[in-house]
Formats: sequence, structure tokens, C-alpha cells
Amino acid sequence: MTNSTFTLKNARIVTLNGLIHDGIVRVEDGRITYIGTLSQLTQVEQAWLSNAIDAENGYVMPGFIDVHVHGGFGADFMDATHTAYDQITKFHMEHGTTTMLATSMTQSHEALDKVVGAVDTYMKSDSKYAQLAGLHLEGPFVNPKYKGAQNDAFMMDAQIDWLEGWHERHPGVMKQLSLAPERDNALNAIRWCRAHGINAAAAHTDATYEQLTEAANAGLNQAVHTFNAMTPVHHRNPGVAGGVLTDDRIAAEVIADGHHVHPACIKLLVRSKAAGKLILITDAMSAAGMPNGQYDLGGLPVTVVDGVARLTEGGSLAGSTLTMIGAIQFVTRHVGLSVEEASMLASINPAKQIGIDDVTGSIEVGKQADLVWTDAALNIRKVWVKGHTHM
Repeated sequence: MTNSTFTLKNARIVTLNGLIHDGIVRVEDGRITYIGTLSQLTQVEQAWLSNAIDAENGYVMPGFIDVHVHGGFGADFMDATHTAYDQITKFHMEHGTTTMLATSMTQSHEALDKVVGAVDTYMKSDSKYAQLAGLHLEGPFVNPKYKGAQNDAFMMDAQIDWLEGWHERHPGVMKQLSLAPERDNALNAIRWCRAHGINAAAAHTDATYEQLTEAANAGLNQAVHTFNAMTPVHHRNPGVAGGVLTDDRIAAEVIADGHHVHPACIKLLVRSKAAGKLILITDAMSAAGMPNGQYDLGGLPVTVVDGVARLTEGGSLAGSTLTMIGAIQFVTRHVGLSVEEASMLASINPAKQIGIDDVTGSIEVGKQADLVWTDAALNIRKVWVKGHTHM
């Protein structure tokens, strides 16, 4: 682990106001204290350069924030152990993620109870790698018709008493609940979540456009892996996808791996969503970073071939093996986004969505030094979390 005070020079710094060329970033005790150019340094500040890290005209971006990730490097958040969480957070940190929401699967109350407690404990520990900002509960209040790789044996209507119990025992841990808004009691669950500062997202849903709008009126403010596991767009029946595209209250997640969503549909999202309302996610499962073979996701067998994860029975896509830097590379190479635009989808937009943009998500003086340094081809060189690196 390096000291949390250092200087980066000769960088293309990605900021909210565009690129700074020949940039300097100064970090002291894990916080960003200076952003500028070589020509702007005072004589005193030039002393920083004697031991500065040369970014070699590569990009320095804010650390990526993944609000929908199930696992990686052979471990799953449903494992509910510190060792598994270290494996996941270390792997994704090495690929640019500095903050994440531990994402659960549709499982029993007992299994989910263990995950909520494990995430709470890990958040309070001295984590070495990507930071857990909280828990994303994906299911079990979803629709079997669009089950995808979720286990329909545990799907049910929304149980607000479960949410209340978890919130009481583990305050502040739940950051997102993803559910089917057409199920019984779902609107009440959405209202409860929003009253407690928790995002409510449409997921694995057979809702109509009208039902989605009603849910947005109740406070629904996000959509899980847009276009996947939801009613599609038809010109006479807009469905959930049509509602997500046209309702500025709803932030849209997208899995940009070339398998889940066609690049043209990602372009459609880019053009449709209001500023700040499109978010890159990985939806990565335990097979991320691992070889092809057999894996498990929420108790269901998964086969990975050529990096694509599918249920062994039925062949539905089962999460992904994507990393956040992989998503950045995809949207810049195949969707036509600039590095600055892609960075917004991976950092400041999710930071705002989960309410941590005052701490991280952009390169600004006073913020936590969560930084990603890549070469000109967007290959990771080094990652810092709170000014520390473990690479």
C-alpha cells in the first residue's frame, strides 16, 4: 500500500467541465487538494513534481461506481463472508471500481437476512479494496414471467415488514430495492423505500406502461438493466422499456457488454435520458475474472462460454462477466461516446443516484481521492481508493 499523499502529472484529467490536458492532481491524506496544469503551479507547488507519478499522457478519471454487481473472481455477495467480499472488491477494484453496491439475488428471507448483516459488517470494517456503499436488493419481489436468472421458487409480493426489519437492525445499509411494480403491495413498498431514502427500481417486470407510470408517481426512480427482463417497446404498447425511455424521473441502468443490449439501443438510451439519468453497470456474477466453465448464481447452474454467462437450463443470460473498465471501453468504441461522457455514466451519475456525490464520483478539490489511471487505449494502469492503491 502506498502513502495516501502523492502527485500525478502529465495527465489528461477527466473533470465535469471536460478534459484538462497536461494536468496535475495533488492528493494529500486521501483527499484531492489541487487540480490544474503545469503552467499554473506556483514555485512552492512545483516541489510536488520531484516525486510525482508520471501519467504519461494517459487518462485520470474518477473511480467507477457499480450499483449492480453480484460478484467476481469466484465469489458471490450471497456467500455472505468477509473472505468472499474481499475477493469481489479486490477484483473489481483492479478493473477501476472504487465503490459498489453489493447486489443480492432472489432467495429466501433467511439467506437475504445473512447478506444484509454481512454487508453491514463489511461496511464497518477496514476494507482494503473497493468500498461497499450499501446493499442493492434485487428481488425477491419480482415477476416469474421475466425471471431471467432469478430463482422463481422464492418470488413473492412485496413484504414491507422484511424491509422494516432490515432497516431497523441495519440502518443505512439498504440503498436500492429492485422489484416488479405490478405485483401486489409493490406501490406501498416503493413509497416506503423513498420515504427512507432508498432507491426503488423496476426489475424483472411484466408491467404495462401505465403501471410503470403509476409506480413513478409513487416514487420509483430507477430501472434495472434496461431492456433486459422487462416488457419491450411496441409502437402501440410502450411497455416498461418505453416508460424508462420517456420518463425523466427514472434513471436507467445498462449493461454495455455487447451481449445484453445492442449498441444502437444504448445510443437510444443516451439520446433519450435526461442528463445524469443513465448509469453503466456490470451485473457481474462470480464468473467475472474466471475461466469458462460451470458456476452458480442464486442457486441456479450457469455455464460460461467465451465470457458469456447463461443459465445451463434454458440459456437465459445470467448476469455477466463484465468489468466497469470493459463497459467504458465498449461505449467509447462501439457507441461513440467520448471518454468524458463515458466517465459520467460510470461515476458521477451513479454517485448522484445513491447520494454519495458529495464525497466521490468526480475529480474535485475536497473529494475523496478515488481515481483511475489508464493509458491512452483505456487500459488500467493504477487505481486509488481513498488515496491508497493495492496494485
